[in-house]
Amino acid sequence: MSAPRWRSGEGFPASLIAVVGFTLAIRLVVGGLTHLTEDEAYYRLWSFSPALGYFDHPPMIAWWIWLGRHIAGDTALGVRLLPILASGLTSLVVFDLARLAGGDRKLATRAGLFFNATLLVLAGGFLAVPDAAASLFWTLSLWCALRAWRSEKGPWWAAAGVAGGLACLSKYSALFLAPGMTLWLAASPDGRRRLGMPGPWIAAAIATAIFSLNIAWNAEHGWLTFAKQFGRITPHAFQPRYLVELIVGQTLLLNPLIAGCALAAAVRRSPRSIDLRPIFLVAAPFGLYLLIHSLHDRVQAHWPAPLYPMAAILAAAGAEKLTGRWRVLSHAALPVGFALGGVALATLIAPAAWLGRYDPVLPLRGWPAFASRLEAERVANGATWIGTTSYGLASELADEPALRASVAQLAERGRWQDLARPNPTVFRSPGLVVDLQRRVSVTALSNCFSAVKPLGEMMRGDSGEPGKIYAAFVVSGPRRNLLSEGCPGL
Repeated sequence: MSAPRWRSGEGFPASLIAVVGFTLAIRLVVGGLTHLTEDEAYYRLWSFSPALGYFDHPPMIAWWIWLGRHIAGDTALGVRLLPILASGLTSLVVFDLARLAGGDRKLATRAGLFFNATLLVLAGGFLAVPDAAASLFWTLSLWCALRAWRSEKGPWWAAAGVAGGLACLSKYSALFLAPGMTLWLAASPDGRRRLGMPGPWIAAAIATAIFSLNIAWNAEHGWLTFAKQFGRITPHAFQPRYLVELIVGQTLLLNPLIAGCALAAAVRRSPRSIDLRPIFLVAAPFGLYLLIHSLHDRVQAHWPAPLYPMAAILAAAGAEKLTGRWRVLSHAALPVGFALGGVALATLIAPAAWLGRYDPVLPLRGWPAFASRLEAERVANGATWIGTTSYGLASELADEPALRASVAQLAERGRWQDLARPNPTVFRSPGLVVDLQRRVSVTALSNCFSAVKPLGEMMRGDSGEPGKIYAAFVVSGPRRNLLSEGCPGL
């Protein structure tokens, strides 16, 4: 690797600070004004029962939400505070990571700006999801490893191990960091020499020790999260359409112009000032897994998020190689990304009734009014608790202050291990069960309750678009222990 072209003590460029500060302010505003998504509301409930693991994911997002709520209150902004701050910090780490790889100040600045101009980060960087922490700690781990490479100082390898372990406590995709780091070091004589030294193995030992906290929790809980997440690995029928979906979707979320610049870095010789091997090789195992997974199942849009910091650096290096009209297009990547991201963020906080059923923010609209109507129905029918079939709906309703009753999901009771649960005696009284029409029926409820009375439709919102029409029932006389067994068939 060539010597870095930066001086120790150099500060961050004003343009990067301005963009990071501006986008951070926008995310704070949008994060405070936008209703929680179903998953965010679910993770919020986790934060009331801090643990070393949960049904869906390792614990980091719950810890972050716990801290955010203690800083900014039990509000949407409190839930999202640390993920929002993490997006800004990751931008700065991307800049310095590009410099550590040998990029000059101009290239590193472009990398930090490109990261903020990706649609996934610009329009989704305010969400309280595990990817926020995973992206930060993944990038920090590589940053520390490159610091260790440059300085040959052991403490940086230890820091890389700490960051890698925290990344694994954020999301299991960070387990691909270990083969990625090994691939990078094994790819050159100097790297293989370092593999014979204690530093990388100290990092691996520290990361393993930190991740073992979640392993121990899983061992005590029947390998709950491992079974949920690693069950996705099992291949199903060959369905290459998901590969096309992955490529097209990620091209759009990365920002098509930034994606084009990243492609240029892959197919053309990189600028002599920067060595892209650590950036590319550390990302390669996880990227390869996503491609293989897409041959039999869908890759969710946010899964590749930890690779976006490295994609931004690749794109910045690729832009250096472009000439003519292609170079002009690379300069348009920032304004195009910020314009599209701005439209997406404006859609989140502004009414969009004119979009009807095609409103992409439909799942976030109308919750306070819906909760008030639901509370009125509950009181009018003498119900003392509310039940749903969906964990997402149960979590959304639990976040609504208008509801004065306990909320319980009547299916997937494994999701609620170690979380706060209603008093079992509450089910001796009538309850109000509500969910989307396609998810609940009299027949299914009759298997679990001796009396089921349909109440008809309830609307979330005013226009009745699909996805906002709910069926409601008054139920009583449970036939089984609902908290431990749930209601089979729902």
